[in-house]
Amino acid sequence: MKTSFKLSKKALAREFKDYLMIALGMLCYSIGWTVFLLPNNVTAGGVPGIASIVFWATGIPVQYTYFTINVGLLALALKILGFKFCIKTIWGVVTLTTFVAYMQVLTGNAPFLHSQPFMATVIGASFCGTGVGLALSYNGSTGGTDIIAAIVNKFKDITLGRVILLCDLVIITSSYLVLKDWEKVVYGYVMLYVCA
Repeated sequence: MKTSFKLSKKALAREFKDYLMIALGMLCYSIGWTVFLLPNNVTAGGVPGIASIVFWATGIPVQYTYFTINVGLLALALKILGFKFCIKTIWGVVTLTTFVAYMQVLTGNAPFLHSQPFMATVIGASFCGTGVGLALSYNGSTGGTDIIAAIVNKFKDITLGRVILLCDLVIITSSYLVLKDWEKVVYGYVMLYVCA
């Protein structure tokens, strides 16, 4: 009886650590995205990239688009992949949405390193890559293209990395339709490389 209590206490502590580290990863990602990339018109990959493009085209705050798209993808993932896959992803999506909203208020969308977009891209991508790495290391994710890749992988013999890379390339390239600036698209590719 005592042994099982210790094991469950240990498991609970491990789960708590996972959720804490996923939240820390999402904080890092939100800093990279909203402090360095978004104000400098550099597109991230995945759903944050789509949210950025929608923001530049319409002015709708990124957290609303990000959350809405992920709710749809999570509903699909719950049906196809099951609850166990989704629980920590839901946590990641909720914490990233919250942190992004607060970061935008704290910084007022003021562009950091506005005169040095390449440096802003590298620093932003480093924060984003660290955030995604932390989340993945503790069995979490930022949702978005990770969910699409997991669904595609379930039915087709295509690696997760290949699906995510293809989605990210399409999203970053499509930012040209709004920004009309190939230089910003190239910065998006740099962001993708540094983040990976």
